[in-house]
Amino acid sequence: MPHLHLDTARVTWLHTPTLNVRSAARRIGVLLFDGFWLLGPGTVVEMFQTANELSGSRAGEEPPYEVQFLSMDGGSVASSSSARIWTDRIDTRYGSGFDVLFIAGGYGAHEAALDERLLGWLRSVQTRTRAIETIGEGRLVLEAAGPAEHDGLQVNRYLGSATADAVRSAANDRNDCARSALMFIKRDLGAELARSVADRVMPGMAATWVPLPAEGGTLSVAEKIRAAARWMEANCDRPVSVADAAQVAAMSERNFLRRFKHEMQVTPSDYLLQVRLRIACNFLTETELPVDKIARRSGTGNGDRLAKIFRKRMALSPTEYRARSRVATEA
Repeated sequence: MPHLHLDTARVTWLHTPTLNVRSAARRIGVLLFDGFWLLGPGTVVEMFQTANELSGSRAGEEPPYEVQFLSMDGGSVASSSSARIWTDRIDTRYGSGFDVLFIAGGYGAHEAALDERLLGWLRSVQTRTRAIETIGEGRLVLEAAGPAEHDGLQVNRYLGSATADAVRSAANDRNDCARSALMFIKRDLGAELARSVADRVMPGMAATWVPLPAEGGTLSVAEKIRAAARWMEANCDRPVSVADAAQVAAMSERNFLRRFKHEMQVTPSDYLLQVRLRIACNFLTETELPVDKIARRSGTGNGDRLAKIFRKRMALSPTEYRARSRVATEA
């Protein structure tokens, strides 16, 4: 499936055969460390368990998802709020990999990033895992393990942060985790069920996160393209695929690419980049946020990648843009 690649966050996605959710559950792993942020992993699990409930599995059938909390040594792991979660120990039982593995942060992630036993397990598992997502400091562990050696890659989302700043924006971080889980539910079980899950867990957000395809004949081609463009703008802080945008427009990917270029005078990837740059510029001009945070909030990955895009498109760095725009405003 083609993706709008804008040199964003590192990717860890493997091509695996499509699973039959009625014959075998998709395995979802949530790897925890001491001091992890409870709300993020909790929202992820709630999303997948709600999908199980709404999927309507018949007696004797596996539910679509099997969700497991994991830790290095198993047993009880304390969250940042001192709530404890019981986990299974990482061992050979999980050597076959996961459909999706979430790596949650916490102060324990710093120590874990130096633990060769954990890193060796993760290196082995990620070659047999469909996707890996990190939450907060969980990215340190994935970065320490290094990228998997494989060909087919899809964007990996770095979700939120377990710092004090993230506590102040807990609602946004919870939204990030919810949307990440919904991305997989939509791909596995369809937009309608994903929308029902969103309605149940995060009321009021379903229409923005999981738009249903426009009904044939109710909208013109131009209206469908502009609806897809609005959806891309609303979701620009996370990975956006051609397939998802085409589904919003109720078109095939090939037709969507052709029609979008005709209607908007730019390709979908260029349009998305323009949106992300506009958001980054607004943050630089109107806030004191560091460049790394602006990069994450605008969907451009990290500060280095945002700087690379700025130099290529605007011939100056983000900090230079911030300084010049403020001088112009004062003048």
